[in-house]
Amino acid sequence: MKSVLLIGLGRFGRHIAMKLGELGHQVMAVDREEEKVDAAMSYVSNGQIGDSTDKEFLRALGVGNFDVCIVAIGDDFQSSMETTAALKELGAELLVVRAARDIHAKFLKMAGADEIVYPEKQQANWTAIRYSSNHILDYMELGDDYAIYEIDVPDRWKGRSIKDLDIRKKYHINIIAVKKDGKMQINVSAEFVFQERDSLLILGSQNDIHRCFHI
Repeated sequence: MKSVLLIGLGRFGRHIAMKLGELGHQVMAVDREEEKVDAAMSYVSNGQIGDSTDKEFLRALGVGNFDVCIVAIGDDFQSSMETTAALKELGAELLVVRAARDIHAKFLKMAGADEIVYPEKQQANWTAIRYSSNHILDYMELGDDYAIYEIDVPDRWKGRSIKDLDIRKKYHINIIAVKKDGKMQINVSAEFVFQERDSLLILGSQNDIHRCFHI
Protein backbone atom coordinates (compact mmCIF):
# COMPACT_ATOMS: atom_id res chain seq x y z
CA MET A 1 0.00 0.00 0.00
CA LYS A 2 1.29 3.45 -0.93
CA SER A 3 0.45 6.92 0.27
CA VAL A 4 -0.43 9.26 -2.58
CA LEU A 5 -0.91 13.01 -2.72
CA LEU A 6 -3.23 13.76 -5.63
CA ILE A 7 -3.68 17.36 -6.71
CA GLY A 8 -6.47 18.20 -9.13
CA LEU A 9 -9.87 16.52 -9.14
CA GLY A 10 -11.07 17.12 -12.66
CA ARG A 11 -12.17 14.15 -14.73
CA PHE A 12 -8.66 12.68 -14.99
CA GLY A 13 -7.80 13.22 -11.34
CA ARG A 14 -11.14 11.82 -10.21
CA HIS A 15 -10.58 8.59 -12.14
CA ILE A 16 -7.08 8.26 -10.66
CA ALA A 17 -8.48 8.74 -7.16
CA MET A 18 -11.19 6.14 -7.72
CA LYS A 19 -8.75 3.55 -9.03
CA LEU A 20 -6.18 4.16 -6.29
CA GLY A 21 -8.92 3.80 -3.69
CA GLU A 22 -10.12 0.60 -5.33
CA LEU A 23 -6.56 -0.76 -5.14
CA GLY A 24 -6.40 -0.02 -1.42
CA HIS A 25 -3.92 2.86 -1.42
CA GLN A 26 -4.13 5.84 0.93
CA VAL A 27 -4.99 8.96 -1.06
CA MET A 28 -4.94 12.58 0.03
CA ALA A 29 -6.99 14.44 -2.60
CA VAL A 30 -6.58 18.19 -3.06
CA ASP A 31 -8.54 20.71 -5.11
CA ARG A 32 -9.44 24.35 -4.76
CA GLU A 33 -13.13 23.58 -5.35
CA GLU A 34 -15.00 22.29 -2.31
CA GLU A 35 -17.58 20.42 -4.39
CA LYS A 36 -14.92 18.31 -6.09
CA VAL A 37 -13.26 17.40 -2.81
CA ASP A 38 -16.59 16.50 -1.21
CA ALA A 39 -17.47 14.29 -4.19
CA ALA A 40 -14.18 12.38 -3.85
CA MET A 41 -14.45 11.65 -0.15
CA SER A 42 -16.20 8.32 -0.67
CA TYR A 43 -13.11 6.79 -2.31
CA VAL A 44 -10.11 8.65 -0.84
CA SER A 45 -8.60 8.55 2.63
CA ASN A 46 -8.58 12.31 3.15
CA GLY A 47 -9.26 15.51 1.29
CA GLN A 48 -8.17 19.12 1.52
CA ILE A 49 -9.57 22.25 -0.10
CA GLY A 50 -6.84 24.68 -1.03
CA ASP A 51 -4.63 26.38 -3.57
CA SER A 52 -1.79 24.07 -4.60
CA THR A 53 0.31 27.03 -5.78
CA ASP A 54 0.49 28.17 -2.14
CA LYS A 55 3.71 26.67 -0.83
CA GLU A 56 2.68 27.04 2.81
CA PHE A 57 -0.53 25.14 2.15
CA LEU A 58 1.48 22.32 0.54
CA ARG A 59 4.03 22.36 3.35
CA ALA A 60 1.22 21.77 5.85
CA LEU A 61 0.25 18.60 3.97
CA GLY A 62 3.64 17.03 4.69
CA VAL A 63 4.68 16.48 1.09
CA GLY A 64 7.78 14.47 1.99
CA ASN A 65 5.65 11.83 3.73
CA PHE A 66 3.94 10.67 0.53
CA ASP A 67 5.34 7.90 -1.65
CA VAL A 68 3.97 9.52 -4.79
CA CYS A 69 2.73 13.01 -5.62
CA ILE A 70 0.49 13.31 -8.70
CA VAL A 71 -0.36 16.65 -10.26
CA ALA A 72 -3.47 16.06 -12.37
CA ILE A 73 -4.24 19.72 -13.14
CA GLY A 74 -5.32 19.86 -16.77
CA ASP A 75 -6.70 23.28 -17.62
CA ASP A 76 -4.25 25.69 -15.98
CA PHE A 77 -0.65 25.20 -17.07
CA GLN A 78 0.67 28.04 -14.89
CA SER A 79 -0.82 26.45 -11.77
CA SER A 80 0.55 23.07 -12.79
CA MET A 81 4.03 24.56 -13.20
CA GLU A 82 3.96 26.39 -9.87
CA THR A 83 2.58 23.35 -8.06
CA THR A 84 5.22 21.09 -9.56
CA ALA A 85 8.07 23.41 -8.58
CA ALA A 86 6.74 23.81 -5.04
CA LEU A 87 6.27 20.06 -4.53
CA LYS A 88 9.81 19.32 -5.68
CA GLU A 89 11.22 22.02 -3.43
CA LEU A 90 9.28 20.58 -0.50
CA GLY A 91 10.81 17.15 -1.03
CA ALA A 92 8.36 15.17 -3.16
CA GLU A 93 9.84 11.68 -3.49
CA LEU A 94 8.25 10.78 -6.83
CA LEU A 95 6.50 13.54 -8.74
CA VAL A 96 4.18 12.57 -11.61
CA VAL A 97 2.63 15.40 -13.62
CA ARG A 98 -0.02 15.57 -16.32
CA ALA A 99 0.85 17.37 -19.56
CA ALA A 100 -1.20 18.17 -22.64
CA ARG A 101 1.64 19.08 -25.01
CA ASP A 102 5.32 18.25 -25.48
CA ILE A 103 6.33 21.86 -24.82
CA HIS A 104 4.47 21.72 -21.50
CA ALA A 105 6.29 18.50 -20.61
CA LYS A 106 9.64 20.17 -21.26
CA PHE A 107 8.93 22.97 -18.80
CA LEU A 108 7.35 20.65 -16.24
CA LYS A 109 10.53 18.54 -16.30
CA MET A 110 12.57 21.66 -15.72
CA ALA A 111 10.29 22.51 -12.79
CA GLY A 112 10.99 19.15 -11.17
CA ALA A 113 8.59 16.55 -12.58
CA ASP A 114 10.05 13.03 -12.45
CA GLU A 115 7.47 11.50 -14.79
CA ILE A 116 5.09 12.99 -17.35
CA VAL A 117 1.75 11.48 -18.38
CA TYR A 118 -0.28 12.48 -21.43
CA PRO A 119 -3.83 11.14 -20.88
CA GLU A 120 -5.34 12.67 -24.01
CA LYS A 121 -2.40 11.77 -26.26
CA GLN A 122 -2.11 8.25 -24.87
CA GLN A 123 -5.83 7.59 -25.22
CA ALA A 124 -5.81 9.02 -28.74
CA ASN A 125 -2.92 6.74 -29.71
CA TRP A 126 -4.69 3.73 -28.21
CA THR A 127 -7.94 4.51 -30.01
CA ALA A 128 -6.26 5.08 -33.37
CA ILE A 129 -4.28 1.83 -33.20
CA ARG A 130 -7.06 -0.26 -31.62
CA TYR A 131 -9.54 0.59 -34.35
CA SER A 132 -7.13 0.76 -37.27
CA SER A 133 -7.48 -3.00 -37.77
CA ASN A 134 -10.27 -5.47 -37.09
CA HIS A 135 -7.97 -7.99 -35.38
CA ILE A 136 -6.33 -5.68 -32.79
CA LEU A 137 -8.05 -6.19 -29.42
CA ASP A 138 -5.82 -4.14 -27.10
CA TYR A 139 -2.57 -2.22 -27.12
CA MET A 140 -0.04 -0.89 -24.61
CA GLU A 141 2.87 1.29 -25.64
CA LEU A 142 6.26 0.66 -24.02
CA GLY A 143 8.31 3.76 -24.75
CA ASP A 144 8.62 5.08 -28.29
CA ASP A 145 9.56 1.89 -30.12
CA TYR A 146 8.09 -1.14 -28.35
CA ALA A 147 4.58 -2.25 -27.48
CA ILE A 148 2.43 -5.13 -26.29
CA TYR A 149 -0.56 -6.01 -28.48
CA GLU A 150 -3.47 -8.36 -27.94
CA ILE A 151 -4.35 -9.56 -31.39
CA ASP A 152 -6.47 -12.25 -33.01
CA VAL A 153 -4.53 -15.21 -34.37
CA PRO A 154 -4.09 -14.64 -38.12
CA ASP A 155 -5.92 -17.12 -40.32
CA ARG A 156 -2.62 -18.23 -41.83
CA TRP A 157 -1.39 -19.34 -38.40
CA LYS A 158 -4.39 -21.43 -37.38
CA GLY A 159 -3.64 -25.14 -37.12
CA ARG A 160 0.11 -24.50 -36.99
CA SER A 161 2.50 -24.52 -34.04
CA ILE A 162 4.78 -21.76 -32.75
CA LYS A 163 7.77 -23.94 -33.64
CA ASP A 164 6.49 -24.56 -37.15
CA LEU A 165 5.95 -20.87 -37.78
CA ASP A 166 9.36 -19.95 -36.28
CA ILE A 167 7.81 -16.68 -35.17
CA ARG A 168 10.60 -15.27 -33.03
CA LYS A 169 13.33 -15.83 -35.60
CA LYS A 170 11.27 -14.86 -38.62
CA TYR A 171 9.41 -11.83 -37.25
CA HIS A 172 11.51 -10.82 -34.18
CA ILE A 173 8.48 -10.76 -31.90
CA ASN A 174 7.78 -12.64 -28.67
CA ILE A 175 4.53 -14.38 -27.77
CA ILE A 176 4.11 -13.77 -24.04
CA ALA A 177 0.68 -15.38 -23.63
CA VAL A 178 -2.25 -16.93 -25.47
CA LYS A 179 -5.85 -16.27 -24.49
CA LYS A 180 -8.09 -19.27 -25.11
CA ASP A 181 -11.79 -19.24 -24.18
CA GLY A 182 -11.20 -16.11 -22.12
CA LYS A 183 -8.42 -17.70 -20.05
CA MET A 184 -4.81 -16.52 -20.25
CA GLN A 185 -2.09 -19.12 -20.77
CA ILE A 186 1.48 -18.02 -20.15
CA ASN A 187 4.75 -19.87 -20.74
CA VAL A 188 3.34 -21.25 -23.98
CA SER A 189 5.52 -24.04 -25.39
CA ALA A 190 6.92 -24.15 -28.92
CA GLU A 191 4.59 -27.07 -29.62
CA PHE A 192 1.47 -25.00 -28.99
CA VAL A 193 -0.91 -25.11 -31.98
CA PHE A 194 -3.05 -22.06 -32.69
CA GLN A 195 -6.78 -22.61 -32.98
CA GLU A 196 -9.87 -20.67 -34.03
CA ARG A 197 -10.82 -17.84 -31.60
CA ASP A 198 -7.39 -17.76 -29.93
CA SER A 199 -5.85 -14.37 -29.28
CA LEU A 200 -2.21 -13.54 -28.58
CA LEU A 201 -0.30 -11.17 -26.35
CA ILE A 202 2.79 -10.24 -28.30
CA LEU A 203 5.79 -8.06 -27.47
CA GLY A 204 8.05 -6.44 -30.01
CA SER A 205 9.03 -3.30 -31.82
CA GLN A 206 6.28 -1.38 -33.53
CA ASN A 207 7.88 -1.93 -36.93
CA ASP A 208 8.20 -5.70 -36.49
CA ILE A 209 4.65 -6.09 -35.19
CA HIS A 210 3.19 -3.97 -37.97
CA ARG A 211 5.13 -5.95 -40.57
CA CYS A 212 4.15 -9.32 -39.13
CA PHE A 213 0.43 -8.59 -38.85
CA HIS A 214 0.09 -6.20 -41.81
CA ILE A 215 -1.09 -3.35 -39.60
